[in-house]
Amino acid sequence: MWQTQIGLPQAIRDHPERWPFVVVMPQCAMDRYWTDKDMLAMAMAELDQETAEFHGDPARTYLSGLSMGGYGSWELARMYPTRWAAVAIAAGGIFWSYAPERWQQAPKLSAEYAQAVSRIPIWLFHGAEDNIVAPRQDELLYAALKSASGHVRLWLYQGLKHDCWTRAYLDPELPRWLLAHHVETRAQTPFAERVVVPLHPPAMKLTPAQLDSFVGDYVDKRGLVEVSLFRQGDVLYQKNHYGEIVELAAESLTTLFYPNGSSITRIAVQRDSQSRVTGLILRDDRHEERWERIKPALRSHNQPE
Repeated sequence: MWQTQIGLPQAIRDHPERWPFVVVMPQCAMDRYWTDKDMLAMAMAELDQETAEFHGDPARTYLSGLSMGGYGSWELARMYPTRWAAVAIAAGGIFWSYAPERWQQAPKLSAEYAQAVSRIPIWLFHGAEDNIVAPRQDELLYAALKSASGHVRLWLYQGLKHDCWTRAYLDPELPRWLLAHHVETRAQTPFAERVVVPLHPPAMKLTPAQLDSFVGDYVDKRGLVEVSLFRQGDVLYQKNHYGEIVELAAESLTTLFYPNGSSITRIAVQRDSQSRVTGLILRDDRHEERWERIKPALRSHNQPE
């Protein structure tokens, strides 16, 4: 079950409607690497078996991997370039930690891999602060694929270290992008896109009156105060029922986020016909909860401040 706990399997659990795929997840042996030839052969044998059993479409077979699985994905892409309709790799590369001498051949190796996979649409994801697999690996491969007239996208996530895959696989664009490609119709026009994705969206500057419109206590479905929002100067804060205080920022007048917290969590703002805030809906990758704003006239003397 280990390989089902993070990355793509986690994204499938959270949003199954986004992933209309048969997903094959082979498990690498504990004392082996995904770059080992027998492990790669095992993975391909399992793919062949499951494709036959579940009637997989050979024209719409996609390859993806993260971290060490990303290294394996590069090997499979290079070894079987006609098998894949598209490839998505998070925090991977071709310079193996147990073979440091490969770095001495960086220009040559990057060019060889790029030439082998240049006909496959490839989307690379990497945390800009990855201290496990250097982002330079994907930078070199992106440059090589661009020079080889390949079809490549590179998204670098600011503020993220090794785990860029949670954000990558939760992006609804990724499964749509995969499904847009078929082996027979793979794009032949060269394409190269390098995007630096900020950890958080730019914060909207709110007036004191706009900030004050959020101020108040918000209760959960049991009627208990879950959070209180208050303003200090030009900054909006949230205090939860444990007394913990965090800063809030506005992506828009209808969406708040935590500038010092998760890049995924958002708070949707509900308003009435007079544009008065009536509630907040907290959403992250796994759940949703609504907090109703207490009207001042209805606030109980027994409820905590």
